[in-house]
Amino acid sequence: MSDSDHRAPRRPAFFSEAALEAHGPAYDPTEQIHVAHETALALVHAGRAASDPAVTQKLVALVDDIGLSTLAELWSQRPARSLPGALWRLYVLREWVQRTPDEASREYAAGIRFTGPNHVVAGAAEPPGPQEMGRVIDEVLRGVFEGDLAVALERASAFCRVVSAGRADISSGDESAEQAANVLVMAEDLTVCARLWRADALH
Repeated sequence: MSDSDHRAPRRPAFFSEAALEAHGPAYDPTEQIHVAHETALALVHAGRAASDPAVTQKLVALVDDIGLSTLAELWSQRPARSLPGALWRLYVLREWVQRTPDEASREYAAGIRFTGPNHVVAGAAEPPGPQEMGRVIDEVLRGVFEGDLAVALERASAFCRVVSAGRADISSGDESAEQAANVLVMAEDLTVCARLWRADALH
């Protein structure tokens, strides 16, 4: 995030696992679980059934319309290795890139030399500038609705691995190290979700 951008903290909340799971509403737990999984599945199915680029783009930009807090109420309490948990992390990742494109670009660029294969899987062009960061994350989410969801999750995982390596390289201090580790955990969770989806076991 640039110094002039005051819309979000410098280190977005999605890097903290506790923050990812600390937004849940005071619903009945059983109802909350049901709603989370049903809405996640319905969203994926709606996007895949539509075969309409305009619908896909609306789903990609869903947070722009309803706000991240609304999705947090629906999905943030679900396990990372579940469909709502995976979708929540993808949208939080997009929100971070949208809000802090310069920081995303800087950290991603720094991580490429440590994680070249992951850079290839993520599919970001070179040089990975701020606009390119937004484009690749939108492509990842677009793949959820009109491509292979497992591949989309693997691309997001690879993107996170590059960012994690870059953040660890250019940042210093215990907080930055913890944040880099949290991004790596997200990457690992997304990789597992991809495997579960291929096994028809991501719910």
